[in-house]
Amino acid sequence: MNNKGFNWFFPIAIVALLLFFGSNFLGSDSAKSIDEDAFFREMQAGKVQNVIIYKDTEKADVFLTKAAKTAMVNKTANQSNPLSAFEMAPKADFSVKYGDLQLFLQKFDQIKATDANIKTTKDYGAGKNPFMDILVSALIWIAILGLFYFLLFRKMGGGGGPGGQIFSIGKSKAKLFDEKERIQVTFKDVAGLEGAKEEVQEVVDFLKNSEKYTKLGGKIPKGVLLVGPPGTGKTLLAKAVAGEAKVPFFSLSGSDFVEMFVGVGASRVRDLFAQAKAKSPAIIFIDEIDAIGRARGKNNFSGGNDERENTLNQLLTEMDGFGTDVNVIVMAATNRADILDKALMRAGRFDRSIYVDLPELHERREIFDVHLLKIKLDDTVDRDFLAKQTPGFSGADIANVCNEAALIAARNSHTSVTKQDFLDAVDRIIGGLEKKNMAIKPSEKRRVAYHEAGHATISWLVEHAAPLLKVTIVPRGRSLGAAWYLPEERQLTTTEQMLDELCATLGGRAAEQVIFNNISTGALSDLESVTKRAQAMVTVYGLSPTIGNISYYDSSGQSEYNFGKPYSEETANKIDVEIKSIIENQYERAVQILTENKDKLDALANKLLEKEVIFREDLEDIFGKRAWDPELTERPVTSTIGTAKEPDEQILIKDKEEESEIQAPESPTQL
Repeated sequence: MNNKGFNWFFPIAIVALLLFFGSNFLGSDSAKSIDEDAFFREMQAGKVQNVIIYKDTEKADVFLTKAAKTAMVNKTANQSNPLSAFEMAPKADFSVKYGDLQLFLQKFDQIKATDANIKTTKDYGAGKNPFMDILVSALIWIAILGLFYFLLFRKMGGGGGPGGQIFSIGKSKAKLFDEKERIQVTFKDVAGLEGAKEEVQEVVDFLKNSEKYTKLGGKIPKGVLLVGPPGTGKTLLAKAVAGEAKVPFFSLSGSDFVEMFVGVGASRVRDLFAQAKAKSPAIIFIDEIDAIGRARGKNNFSGGNDERENTLNQLLTEMDGFGTDVNVIVMAATNRADILDKALMRAGRFDRSIYVDLPELHERREIFDVHLLKIKLDDTVDRDFLAKQTPGFSGADIANVCNEAALIAARNSHTSVTKQDFLDAVDRIIGGLEKKNMAIKPSEKRRVAYHEAGHATISWLVEHAAPLLKVTIVPRGRSLGAAWYLPEERQLTTTEQMLDELCATLGGRAAEQVIFNNISTGALSDLESVTKRAQAMVTVYGLSPTIGNISYYDSSGQSEYNFGKPYSEETANKIDVEIKSIIENQYERAVQILTENKDKLDALANKLLEKEVIFREDLEDIFGKRAWDPELTERPVTSTIGTAKEPDEQILIKDKEEESEIQAPESPTQL
């Protein structure tokens, strides 16, 4: 199938050239030839305006006056030629061949002297070359056709793809991978994601051995949707399918359907499926399908024709409409599955939804194995240790850690990448670049030290909070202080665990209150974090006895029957009171704990001011070992970051792990 469409430029160019050369070769010598006597008669009658004499060719071009031209019964070929507008100079009306130049000039002067009304002028010119005239005219035509081509027929907007030309703008922009051009990525290159790989491997098996399933009455699924957070490997899985399937694979993004012209998106969908059906069995992969698959009729106040909805309607028809009994499987990827249209998600279109989650500990180990193959490692590097240091990291984050570690090693002139380089890379990615030369007032530095010491003290003394591994007051990125935690990777969280974490988060502000008897803006991010977490406890997870076992969280994101808040004003007041009560109770608890352990808080803050960076061993020297701690070497590492507020360098504490935990779950049952 010709994916580029019919190109009209070449037929138009051929017709134009035929017109040009036909007019030049058939009518290039269109000036009527006359003898000398006829010329002098016309001159005496006052009809000749100018005569150009060519000495080399013994010819002269005669140009009549405007009145004489109008009065002529036989129009010259120059006037009837439609291409005369493109001539460099006007053609002569007559051509006269003289004999002797001296006699011709003598007679010309005599006639002009006898009658003062004759205004005929004469000029001299070099001999004309008719081929040069044709060449000049041809160059003009080539320039016009070239401009016509670049303005109308070249790909619009400078973009590639067959759909860019004005006569093929409705063609699909999908890139085809077949036996001529294959992707080298296979399932061996996809580390972790075992469950997702099994699902997509079955899709490949459907296409290779379809009779194995259809002989029992089964049907090949129409669509497979890959859902998950950014960087988890959805597009990589699709590349592996393209490398393994050995069938034509069409790859494009959801935004490739969107265009400024009405009807282009639907036309490209039709063309895409037409190509796929022609090469059946085939796979179509649409990345970021939420660009066209967003639920219809939501917040559409334009009142006009919605091009995106037309594109979605055409996609729905192509995926499950009349005449779709062909082996074409549609794969799509998105991290916004909650906003997709229900008609797109129903069985018969996307029959399978595969959730690609963040990798677990053993999966991170496998991902490190893949990315460390090209890195020259030191013998001290332990892959299991690296996997434990990166909880909540996606595959893309791990690739970034490996690359950053190699850059840090090169910056430090190491011959190989060491364990410390990886630790520095993790710190660099989470907290930003270390700023050892940043000027901080001694009073602000002391406040930062007590703030971080407050977090560390509470997290060490309460049971369910994650204990700290490392605390620093060296500025990093926009941060004035940072603390690295050791949280456990759990799937469920109890009320006691959430309350302890709230208490530890408020430890920084509580320490300022206990030591300085005042508070600063340094706890802004802490307050934002605990507020969102307390709101989730009350309105999402149903962990408040006052509100009860009620959740106002909408996992679908559609809110079809929601005309406002899903609770009354009285309930809203109760929610506000309950959220404030939870936060204030934990703040008072943090103040009480720090007051009872003020001497230890002072010792920790002073050690932090002295060394700037302290580790778990320093906390054990001050507080002793935690009675309820499991084996900490099996626990991963994360961090909290203190962020400096611009422009007055005030303290803002930012907790990366806490922000990720308070986000609403993917489903009501996921805590």
